[in-house]
Amino acid sequence: MKIHILEMPLDFGASRHGSDMGPSAIRLAGIKDRLESLGHETVRYFSPIQINPQEYEAMGNPKAKYLAPIVKANTQLAEEVERAASCGDFPLVIGGDHSIALGTLAGLAAAYRKKGLKLGVLYVDAHGDFNTTETTPSGNIHGECMSASCGYGIPDLTNLYFEGRKVDPKNVCYVGLRDVDAGERKLMKEAGVTAYTMTDIDRLGFNEVVRHVLGFFKRNVDVVHISFDMDCLDPMYAPGTGYQLPAGMTNREALLLMEEMCDLGMVRSAEIVEVNPVLDVRNQTAALAVDLAARLLGEKLY
Repeated sequence: MKIHILEMPLDFGASRHGSDMGPSAIRLAGIKDRLESLGHETVRYFSPIQINPQEYEAMGNPKAKYLAPIVKANTQLAEEVERAASCGDFPLVIGGDHSIALGTLAGLAAAYRKKGLKLGVLYVDAHGDFNTTETTPSGNIHGECMSASCGYGIPDLTNLYFEGRKVDPKNVCYVGLRDVDAGERKLMKEAGVTAYTMTDIDRLGFNEVVRHVLGFFKRNVDVVHISFDMDCLDPMYAPGTGYQLPAGMTNREALLLMEEMCDLGMVRSAEIVEVNPVLDVRNQTAALAVDLAARLLGEKLY
């Protein structure tokens, strides 16, 4: 498979600095060599953006902080993602904070709309990222990226790259939720997303949740994008994230999910976000990100 690795050193969408160094940490953890050892070809490996540090930009709207640079960076990302997906190659986007999902999904939607393919999204995250400027408690755009991609929120975000929603919320499936704001919870239910929280995982068992997820995509879509936030994992396994919430997924559960999604045969793109080397321990979170990407792209234990 031909893979385009797109680094997005962007942390404008989050409160804590450091995730802009995530792509470097993942690169140093050996992602390129690891994927090429599986027989894949790295067609391109670069960052499509050139931006000023956050300290040199105006915050702007307190309900959508750093809107202008985030829109600019994600528009550039969308162009590169569309180019890769249109060629039938695999865009692998490395963040950065989760606001980069805006550009990834916009580029994928543009490519698959031309091909007449229905896009589904597996959103692996502790958070819903489904706030709008009306509900956000923080004003951080990484918490508004999925709602905007589904058509909810301010036009600057919902119409990024092209006018209109990028993915039907009924084709979005969450796994690993454990911190959802009241306003976004209400909007997620109204929009019709499917969600499996950590409580669902405890009640049903992880294997059963994965079975439901696989069936969801088989029934509803043609291609799948995986958006993986490292804070879905328990801090025991991934300390290097901006939001360290206890009672998350284990590393083994996350690796199994990636293996099963690989076997599904429908995943055509992915992004891994919120690796923060400032908070990491011996780069173990970045190393786990590489393990996850490798399992998604075909690595087997035996």
